Amino acid sequence: MTEVFVGETESFEAALKRFNKRVQADGILSEARRAEYYEKPSVRRKKKEAARLRKLRKAMRAQAKQRR
Repeated sequence: MTEVFVGETESFEAALKRFNKRVQADGILSEARRAEYYEKPSVRRKKKEAARLRKLRKAMRAQAKQRR
C-alpha cells in the first residue's frame, strides 16, 4: 500500500503529485492493468519474446548509428 504523508505547509497538489510519482515508481497501475484480464501463459511468453526482440532491434539500430 502506497502512503504519502502531507506536511502542514504542503499543498494538496504537491502531495498528489508526490503520490502519483510513488504509484508510478511502484508499478501499481501497470500491474493492475496487466491483471485486469487473464492472460494465458503462452500469450505471456509470446509478449515477452516480442518485447525482447524489440529491445534487441532498438539496441542494434543504436549501435549501427554510433558506427557512422
